[in-house]
Amino acid sequence: MEKTLVILKPSCLQRGLVGEVTKRFEQKGLRLCGMKMCQLTDEQMSQHYAQHAGKPFFQQLKDAMMVTPVIVCCYEGVEAVEVVRQMAGVTNGRKAMPGTIRGDFSMSFQENIVHTSDSIETAKIELQRFFKEDEIFDYPQPQFSFLYAADEL
Repeated sequence: MEKTLVILKPSCLQRGLVGEVTKRFEQKGLRLCGMKMCQLTDEQMSQHYAQHAGKPFFQQLKDAMMVTPVIVCCYEGVEAVEVVRQMAGVTNGRKAMPGTIRGDFSMSFQENIVHTSDSIETAKIELQRFFKEDEIFDYPQPQFSFLYAADEL
């Protein structure tokens, strides 16, 4: 099973969409392994968005993520990274398909409700950045036998 990071961004909190977004992931069958509210720091954002350092929008991007607290989540499931990315939709909310989180709730490229890890490798790095080891939990999920075939687990 894969684990992946989801950040419920300030736009999600400010618009009162936390319950709706988390509900979608749970209804899909992903297991919530960790969740906490935190105020991100400039240092965390500089690490998180290091690939954009030096670009004109870098500081604006970091500032937008620090305007309010966020909620960081760890979800687990078979191919969780890809499943979560598909559920989120493309980054630009105006171009995201209806039925996706961004397609249903976002009109912006930046204020697009969620951040999701883009690969298994990135998910591991991001989860370590935002969670301590004892903040991610493993617990029985009896419904997995109704979500997956035996050879998928």
